[in-house]
Amino acid sequence: MGHDGPRTLRRSHAGFTLIELMLAVALLAIIATISVTSFRQYVIRANRSDAAAVLLRVAAAQERWFLDNNQYADDAAALGIAGATSEHGYYTVTINRNADPAAGYTAIAEPVADQRQSSDTQCQQLSIDATGLRASAPEDIGICWR
Repeated sequence: MGHDGPRTLRRSHAGFTLIELMLAVALLAIIATISVTSFRQYVIRANRSDAAAVLLRVAAAQERWFLDNNQYADDAAALGIAGATSEHGYYTVTINRNADPAAGYTAIAEPVADQRQSSDTQCQQLSIDATGLRASAPEDIGICWR
């Protein structure tokens, strides 16, 4: 056998080709986009409980206020709701008292502008009245109050 110079050996390359790498990156980007979107929707739904909790606190405080004053309050601060916001600060609370202060009220929670919950297009307003009737807009209470 003669010597033909350095013998060239074919080695299999153990890396990725550029196309394989681009496909893997694209697939990861798609999965990440879906995951982040789903997570954001989950967080928004979970934060609705902040509105429900503050409205239920307002309703209980209104009943205590009514027992002491024979009328409902028209100010969240008088009821002990500091700053008229929910516990985590995602919602502002307003109280609309009926023309006859002893007849009732409606407490409304709306997302604070330019905050996380302001992107909640399903539940821009949750409310409760003196009779305990719950409402929400634009979606119904089955979505917003669960």
